[in-house]
Amino acid sequence: MSGVRIVGLRSGAGAVLAGALTPAGDGVVALATVDEFWSDPRRWLAAAAIQGYGPVVPLDRAELVPPVPAGARVLCIGLNYLKHVAEGSYAAGGVPEHPTIFARWPVSLTVGGAVIPVPSGEDGLDWEGEVVAWVGETLVDATPEQALSAVVGYSTFNDVTARRAQKLTSQWILGKNGDRSGPLGPLVPAAEVGDLRDGLTVVTRVNGEEVQRGRTDEMVYTVGETLALISRTMTLRPGDLLATGTPAGVGYTRTPPWLLRPGDEVEVEVERLGILRNPVGGNEVRHT
Repeated sequence: MSGVRIVGLRSGAGAVLAGALTPAGDGVVALATVDEFWSDPRRWLAAAAIQGYGPVVPLDRAELVPPVPAGARVLCIGLNYLKHVAEGSYAAGGVPEHPTIFARWPVSLTVGGAVIPVPSGEDGLDWEGEVVAWVGETLVDATPEQALSAVVGYSTFNDVTARRAQKLTSQWILGKNGDRSGPLGPLVPAAEVGDLRDGLTVVTRVNGEEVQRGRTDEMVYTVGETLALISRTMTLRPGDLLATGTPAGVGYTRTPPWLLRPGDEVEVEVERLGILRNPVGGNEVRHT
């Protein structure tokens, strides 16, 4: 592993800290509280890049959590890859003029390695491998260029979805906010990632079998355009996240449908961002 990778970890006192993974990826060094980190994320990213690694918490002794401030918004784009639009029940209406935006609560997020529970009302869960963009500056009525320049990093993400709950109504939020249904990889600085319009490969695998493959230059709605649109109505703040949508290959559109069930393992790999791997468990996992 090379470069800066930012994760969250819970201190012994229960506070959530932002930390940097060691170059070998076997430990984490605390930098600041998450609120301190997001008060000036570029400063802390620069510090993580140049600091001599001081007290290291071995990864197997660290409780990793998403480095997300409590007040953050997790905004998600639906239907952002043409082939995904075509494979679902949405093609008849064509591609909407504006992106479909839905929300997650930060409490639905988790990290790589965490067990994702299948809720009791579901036959299984669906995978949606994608990229998350992290907002690093306040945005109000921003232009697409201003909005894109405010992005400080990206992460691998799996927008795991409870399809039965999602389709109960026209609103998707219930099916998109299951417990621990949003695994999120480390934050990689935008300078290391480059422009998503150059086309990063996004691959999802279930039990080692490839089920999704796409490129970020296939997105209909770009990160800058979408954040600018949102900023006309909502003030975006450092620590807010934008999930950019998933390529074709989800499970519920297959014949027969293929869903994640207890005992399965799902992984999402994004070029330059790394691999995010999670096991799937039963509903009883929600109580642990």
